[in-house]
Amino acid sequence: MNGAYMSPLLKSVEEAGIKGISRKRDPSSIKSDDFFNEAEETRIKLGSLINAAPQQIALIPSCSYGLKSVVNNLPVNNGKYAITVAEEFPSDYYTILNWCKKNDKELKVISPPNSLQGRGRIWNDKILESINIDTAVVIISSIQWTDGTRFDLQKIGERCKEVNAVFIVDGTQSVGALPIDVTAYRIDALVCAAYKWLLGPYSIGFGYFSEYFNRGVPLEDTWMNKSNANDFTRLTSYIDEYKPGAARYNAGEFSNFILTPMLGAALEQIIDWKVNLIQDYCSNLIQPLVRLLKEKNFWIEDENYRTNHLFGFLLPQTLSRAHLLEKLQERKVFVSIRGDAIRVSTHLYNTERDIVALGEILATL
Repeated sequence: MNGAYMSPLLKSVEEAGIKGISRKRDPSSIKSDDFFNEAEETRIKLGSLINAAPQQIALIPSCSYGLKSVVNNLPVNNGKYAITVAEEFPSDYYTILNWCKKNDKELKVISPPNSLQGRGRIWNDKILESINIDTAVVIISSIQWTDGTRFDLQKIGERCKEVNAVFIVDGTQSVGALPIDVTAYRIDALVCAAYKWLLGPYSIGFGYFSEYFNRGVPLEDTWMNKSNANDFTRLTSYIDEYKPGAARYNAGEFSNFILTPMLGAALEQIIDWKVNLIQDYCSNLIQPLVRLLKEKNFWIEDENYRTNHLFGFLLPQTLSRAHLLEKLQERKVFVSIRGDAIRVSTHLYNTERDIVALGEILATL
C-alpha cells in the first residue's frame, strides 16, 4: 500500500517498454514522423486527464525540470512574496526559494494549525487569507504529500486570479488517481512525474503550461521544438519560431522510444478505468481501516479534507513507531513514513485482504 512511493508497473506498460527497446535493434524501422507522432498522442491523453488543450502540454524528464521552466518565466515586477506550505515537497520548496533569493522576494510558508481538530479546514483558510495583492506566486502540491490533506485548488486558483498571482501546482501525488481540472481551478502551470499515480516509468513526466507562458524562454534550445523540426531536410534552415503552445518546454529527445510509449500505455489504461472510479474504489476499500483508526484513537484527517488514494495517520503517544514498523515488515505490509505520518496509499491492485492485514497489526498494537 505504497503507490505514493512508486507504483508497480502494469504488464501492458512493461510490454510497451520491451517493444521500445527492441526497436533500436533496427533503427531503419524508426521513421522521422515517429519522433513526433507518439509524443503527440501522449499529449492528447494527458490533456484529457486534466482538461487541458494538448498543445499546452510538454513532456519533461522530472518535476524539477518543469518547475524550473516555470519559475524562469515568472514576472519579477509584481508582488513582494511567494507562498508555499509547510513540509512541501523538497523540489517545489527549493525551486521557489531560489527564485525568491534571486529576485529579492520573500517566501512565506503557511503552516497547519497546532491543533489537529479541524486541521484541514483551518489550514486551507490560512492559505486563502495569506494571498493578497502583494503575492507574486503560489506554489503548492495538489494534496499534502506526507498525509494526503486536500487543498482546495479551485478556491486557491480563484483567489490567485483576483490578485494577479501566478498559481503553480505539483500534481505528482494525485494526477491519475484524483480528478483535477486545470481550467476550472485556474491553474497557470502544473507539473507531474509519471512513476506514481500515472503508473508509468521513472524519468518521464509532463508539464501543463497555460497560454500565459506561450512566449517564454525554455531551458533548452533543442531542435525538436522548432516549427520546422518535422522536416528533416530543412533542419539547417535555422529559425527563431517555436512550435505552438507549450512545445518550447519539451525536453530534448522527448520522443524517447522506450519511456514515451510506456507512458502512453499507462495513460490508456487509466483513461479506460476512469480517474473518478479509481478514487471511488479506494474510498470504499479503506472505510474499514478508517473506522478502526478512529476507534483506536489514531489521528486521521477529516473526510472532507483528505484523499482516499493517499492518506496519513498519526500514532497515539503510547505506541512506538519502531515497533509498528517491525510488525509491518513481519507481515510484508509496505507503507511509507513521511514526516510524523504513517502514509498509506492504495490503488486498484489493492484488495480487502491488504486492508485487513494492516488493520490486524494496528488492532494488536
